[in-house]
Amino acid sequence: MSQKKILALAEVAIIVGMASIPLFISHYPYRVNIFLSWEGAYRISQGQIPFKDFGTPMGGMYWAVPALFFKLFGPQLISLLKAQVFLNIVSGFAFRSILKSQQVQEGVRLASVLLFCISYSFFNFWPWYNHTVIVYEFVALALLLKYLTGSGRKYQSILLPAAALFSFIAFFTKQDAGGMCLLICVALLLYNSLIEKNWKPLLVYFGIFTFLSTIIILVFQPYSFGYWFNHGQPPHSARISAGDIIGEFFGGSQWLKFYFFLVFLLSIIGLKNRKTFFSDKQLVFSLLLTLGILTEAAIFQVTSYTPPDNNIFYHSFAFAFIFNNLAQYHQLSFKKWGLTITLVAGVLLWWSGIFWKYINRLFPAPTQEEGITLSPTGENVVNKNNYVLTIDGDTTIIPDSRWIPSGLQTFEKITMPAPTVEGIKRLLNRDMVKQGQAKKVLNMTELTPLAYEMPYDLERGAHYPLWFHLGVGMFKREAGMFTKRINEGFYDLVLFEHIPTLNNFYPFEVREALQKNYQLVDSFYAPRRGDTKGVIEVYTK
Repeated sequence: MSQKKILALAEVAIIVGMASIPLFISHYPYRVNIFLSWEGAYRISQGQIPFKDFGTPMGGMYWAVPALFFKLFGPQLISLLKAQVFLNIVSGFAFRSILKSQQVQEGVRLASVLLFCISYSFFNFWPWYNHTVIVYEFVALALLLKYLTGSGRKYQSILLPAAALFSFIAFFTKQDAGGMCLLICVALLLYNSLIEKNWKPLLVYFGIFTFLSTIIILVFQPYSFGYWFNHGQPPHSARISAGDIIGEFFGGSQWLKFYFFLVFLLSIIGLKNRKTFFSDKQLVFSLLLTLGILTEAAIFQVTSYTPPDNNIFYHSFAFAFIFNNLAQYHQLSFKKWGLTITLVAGVLLWWSGIFWKYINRLFPAPTQEEGITLSPTGENVVNKNNYVLTIDGDTTIIPDSRWIPSGLQTFEKITMPAPTVEGIKRLLNRDMVKQGQAKKVLNMTELTPLAYEMPYDLERGAHYPLWFHLGVGMFKREAGMFTKRINEGFYDLVLFEHIPTLNNFYPFEVREALQKNYQLVDSFYAPRRGDTKGVIEVYTK
């Protein structure tokens, strides 16, 4: 077998193998914010339609793949993990296709694919819209580059429409990254049109994107699309702030600035012969793509700030550009085993923190001193492990090792704190729940799978928000609606999660109305970790 085939098989093995690791883990602690992924996927799998049956500030495409996996495997939380395995595989192959279209040397490509999987996709066990939109973006870029470079000759006629379709899907998953996807694609097509003196591809791409967007807007406009879909209009607040983006870039973003510098430096070297440089389509495509991705990462870290590492996909693009250009300028051949192995080893060393914690579990280090410790001579020992003292007393912190399974179908393979599990069981054993007397239920907690376990009918309509974060997923109009209903005793049962350290994650005014008009009959810990601890409260009329 040739080296080229061996490296190609290694890339496939890395993409599929690393993406599939979560399937072999026996259990998972309940993931904060997974409630949103579950409810959106569950509603769509039940035939509900975004905007028509529930309001959301994003497009509904985020839940498309999870909803499909609910249809295939059932509405268990673990089905979301299976959906993410699929998305991680798709993103890996899309990234690999982008590198192939740019004719990145095989050794650099292998190391870049490894870096992509280690630094980005492996982190994402569970679906989240800030990741899913990037997956769709990479698919769009992969299709477009195949079209522009002519590497997809068999399917050339459908590549451009498909790229426009996935750009549309990305935008109607999340506006910020989807918008950047559109701009990067337009930049690539604009350069291609200037070089080829052919504007038709740009017009076809933009025409298809505009046509699809217009159809969606017209179809959903009767269902308050203009109110829900966030493009910075009231009642939404604009996420894009030039001041925040500039401040974050110059006040931090060390890796981004380092990559910009190296890309600029390598481009200056290429500009020695300006005419040759600008006519080298492969080189300019690669430069435009890399600069576009770096710029997107600088913006994305401000507009989509949770989780804090959701923009680190840029490492792989910058790495591939830098080493591929170094190979060309210095006539290095990463097709040779020695350089390829060295580059792969360097990536593993660079990102060793990702897998070292797992290796360290197999070979644990000797117990280190913690707390106040004396040496054999009676002296106080101060070192890295005990210079800060841990003060006991916060009994609300329950380590993951003491979380337990609930035995409920939708929570299969999911563990939660014992008080949470006990509270859920008390809720399910309440007479009004067992006897089906709770006809109208408001569940303002992250335990959204209770809609299947109790069960109860999810309220639906263009007036009803999918989730209840005030100022993000719902607004004063919806808060007023819920407050009015509670004042009038509309609901038979209300579950409310009080998280005092988060800004109206569940609206405080709704809780105040509950305390005045309903009876608090139970409360238990929410399945959260860290500083954002919460309590789930159970109210009846």
